[in-house]
Amino acid sequence: MLLPALPTRSAQFWAQNSDEISRRIRICFASEFQGESKISRSMTFPASKNPPKRIFYGWWIVAAAFLNLFFVVGIIFYEFPVFYPYFVESLDFTRAQVTQGFFLGFLFVGLPFGVLAGTIIDRIGARFVILAGVALVGVPLLLTGSMTRFWQFEILCIIEVIGFVLAGPIANQVLISRWFRQRRGQAMGYAYLGLGLGGVVAPLLVNRLAGSLGWRHALEFVGLVILIALFPVGIWVTRSSPEELGLVLDGVKAAEEGEGSIAQNSIGVTQAVRSHAFWLLLGGSTLVVGAIGAVVQHFILFLKDAGFSSTSAARFSTILLASSLGGRVIGYLADRFRKTYIMAFFYFLVGASVFLLASPHLPVALWTFAIVFGFSMGADYMLIPLVTAECFGTASLGKLLALLIMGYSIGQWAAPWMVGRIFDVQHSYALAWKIVATAGVLGAAAVYAIPIVRDVR
Repeated sequence: MLLPALPTRSAQFWAQNSDEISRRIRICFASEFQGESKISRSMTFPASKNPPKRIFYGWWIVAAAFLNLFFVVGIIFYEFPVFYPYFVESLDFTRAQVTQGFFLGFLFVGLPFGVLAGTIIDRIGARFVILAGVALVGVPLLLTGSMTRFWQFEILCIIEVIGFVLAGPIANQVLISRWFRQRRGQAMGYAYLGLGLGGVVAPLLVNRLAGSLGWRHALEFVGLVILIALFPVGIWVTRSSPEELGLVLDGVKAAEEGEGSIAQNSIGVTQAVRSHAFWLLLGGSTLVVGAIGAVVQHFILFLKDAGFSSTSAARFSTILLASSLGGRVIGYLADRFRKTYIMAFFYFLVGASVFLLASPHLPVALWTFAIVFGFSMGADYMLIPLVTAECFGTASLGKLLALLIMGYSIGQWAAPWMVGRIFDVQHSYALAWKIVATAGVLGAAAVYAIPIVRDVR
């Protein structure tokens, strides 16, 4: 019996392609024995539409910056005002003196160390600068628990300032800017949640620690925690740039974005300092950050004078700082709109809300102030590096942020000192709050006037 004949077309196909089909079958068997797929090299198959994606390492950098800002800025900057009543009662410091230590630190060592830190960061990266700063923040806190004289307090505050300059905003802002561009605002916002959370945790935690351990042991405890938490992160997690791990900005190759090099698109320090944009940004930031510093440093003392208990005052401070967390999320908006306009809007809210402190006994006024001021304050610190990068690029960002941050940091501590002096003379905050509110509104106007600059990176 004869087998049925193959269809004509099938027979022709087999005759013409038998050699190729046999070759591919041999490859299939060979690949099975060799433990790797060579089929894709010899046969064309559609690629997977959803290949597995690894988390971009830049987000681990954001986590490291989050912790740095949580401890170095959040705990330190917002922790000390909780101790001021103890310093006044136990060591007989005046209200001007409790803010004078940091003011002198930023006035005399802040700027030179800030410029030095910015120069080193631009040359070798932020990692080792942050590690040095962590040591200079933690160790003085351990020693502050043993101080008995005002001159000791001043010296320890000055060392704290150096640590703050090295491990605080400058290094972490440059660090994130070197890892991100397209999502820089979002990444900065996530990192600055650490500053806000540190501020939320500090008043209640430190108040409880001081009550149970005593204020001296509470300071020592915080210093020890900072050293234990941040040194491992700096050593094993933090990397100054994507190139150290063979990665690229945003995890996307520059060629895929059609971007030029950072150096070609950025503005140098000399050119930036000669521009109106730099001085408007510096002046506006100094006025508004000074207003923020004055309120934060005196808020608990102000509430206690208004008749609130230490616990109630710490609670309102926590509400203010918790509201600042919401301001961190506007980094998402900053990636989509002109950053100077967003910054000017929140600066205006900072200044205008301070007028509400004229009526601390009205619950509506106090709650509105805490929420509006806190939210706007949260947006402020995060927007400064974003506006700087938008105006001048990132090639010299370390040095530019050093100049800006050290400039407005003098205002940040001069304003609290000025408010303390006014209170010591008048025994009232009424005039001081009017001056602070006006400064905030003027700062908003200065930022709004920043001219549009060319696209830089």
